[in-house]
Formats: sequence, structure tokens, C-alpha cells
Amino acid sequence: MAGVNPATKYIASNTLTSHEWQPSVFLSGDIAEKVSKLKQQPGPDLHVYGSANLLQTLMKHDLVDAFWLKIYPLTLGSGKRLFADGTIPAAFKVTYSKVSPNGIIIANYERAGAVTTGSV
Repeated sequence: MAGVNPATKYIASNTLTSHEWQPSVFLSGDIAEKVSKLKQQPGPDLHVYGSANLLQTLMKHDLVDAFWLKIYPLTLGSGKRLFADGTIPAAFKVTYSKVSPNGIIIANYERAGAVTTGSV
């Protein structure tokens, strides 16, 4: 569409230095500090796609405000954990959910203040 500015793609990498998507900004070094600064700037929400390592870093530094999860009705027996060692305690609330005809659960969880314990 003419006149529409494409979204900036932020790429967290210690090896890549170029990408065909423009505009692209490469982040290396202390990613948590750089993402924290980006979150303080005005602009659209930041999204993470397909990077379990980056997500773990962001969760450990309390930089995740929401999760869009797709939960599939199968187990593979191994793989990366979403909430690995070092994840800080954080409360979330469901703001959207849907179950597909195939049993896939789609859910949005957003931050919900302090962690409370004692009831389900």
C-alpha cells in the first residue's frame, strides 16, 4: 500500500548484520537493556516470534507484558520449556481464549499485578 511505513523489525542477534526487511535494527550485547529502552519509547507493541532463547531472557528481566499462546493437543516428549529455570514469578490474566474445532487452545494472557497464592 502506498504511503504506509512498514514496521521496524528489531533483530536480536550476535551474528546477523543485514536483513532484506527494511527498516531493520540489529540488537546485540545486553538485549534485556536494549529491549527495556525500546519499551520506554512511544510506538507500537513489540512482538517476539520463534525465539525461545530471547523469550527466556526477556522473562528473566521482567520484560514480558503478554503472551499469545497456541496450545496443541499433542506431546512430543522433549523440547524447550516456556517457563524455564530463572523465570520470575508473575501474575497473568486471560484476556482472550478460544478452542478450535481441532482442540487447539488460543489464549492471550496479560500481566495482572502481584502474584497471589492460596486459591485456584
